[in-house]
Amino acid sequence: MRLLQSSLVSLALVGLALPSAAQESPPDLPGLAIDTEDVSLVGVSSGGYMATQLAVAWPERFVGLGMLGTGPWACAQGSLSLALGQCMSNRLGLPDLDQLSQRLQDYRRRDLVGDADELADLRVFVWHGEEDETVLPQLGDALVTQFKNWLADPEDQLRLVVSDDAGHGWPVAARGNTPITALADCREGGGTYLLGCDLDIAGRMMNWLHGGLTRPTSGEPEGQLLRFDQTEFDTKGFADSGYSFIPEACQGGGCGLTVALHGCGMGAEQIDEAFVRHSGLNEWAAANQRVVLYPQAETSLPNPQGCWDWWGFAESTWQLNPLHDSREGTQLSGLMAMIDRLQQTPKR
Repeated sequence: MRLLQSSLVSLALVGLALPSAAQESPPDLPGLAIDTEDVSLVGVSSGGYMATQLAVAWPERFVGLGMLGTGPWACAQGSLSLALGQCMSNRLGLPDLDQLSQRLQDYRRRDLVGDADELADLRVFVWHGEEDETVLPQLGDALVTQFKNWLADPEDQLRLVVSDDAGHGWPVAARGNTPITALADCREGGGTYLLGCDLDIAGRMMNWLHGGLTRPTSGEPEGQLLRFDQTEFDTKGFADSGYSFIPEACQGGGCGLTVALHGCGMGAEQIDEAFVRHSGLNEWAAANQRVVLYPQAETSLPNPQGCWDWWGFAESTWQLNPLHDSREGTQLSGLMAMIDRLQQTPKR
């Protein structure tokens, strides 16, 4: 079973040990007076699906969107069978983009997503591994097609990168501070899903979304990796704790923000702090005065691999048509509350 598929078809929780740090009482997420005009979203696998949902729901709040190993927006349409059969494999055929466009228009008429003109202004980065057997590369192509229809100038705003020998996950370049045990095989994935492809996808993505960034120096990034209390956001499917990387220069406010959403099986509950420490984002953030927010999903009976809610499991069980991919979405609202908190003035 692969990363997303195992999370959807498994019927029981696997006994997963919590990291020892999770036993401590973390502080609240602080206000950091984040620049409201400089917020980007990135995500891998289910985190990529979730990042797209968030950007379509509130495009006016973001300047850029990066997605790795992900299919088109609203692909599952609240259906587990579609999530399995069309949004990962093509067992039920490829997604009907015209149908998804109708869903978007219906949401827009009901004020459940953002304005088309705001969505058209985003900068977008898409990466897919050609050997991805979890979310097929054709689904990444469908995602690109959607954004070509949505963006004002796709040639200037959209970048697609395909790696021939890569599988499903988040590619990283070997660095002195990345232990070899954290890296998975580039082609096969598995483990932490941090793919040892010698590809700094964080740098490629961040430079496309924000442009002209300063290259990080060698060594540990200067800043604090803060584990904070997520329970105050009271959101179904969120873990008790999340993480944020805060460069030293960002303690006083005015920095940009990147929200990074892990994939299934990549939360701290499963792989400890591998993703939040070794994605490569922290190095680029420290060199360019950006905060990185790493929200965390939790495992549960309907979500045993700790995925983000891209098929509707976190909505009310009686809903035939869950609004998980709209402004009414439970988890989308929780994520926006975290962003709002970071944009508040620091307490003195």
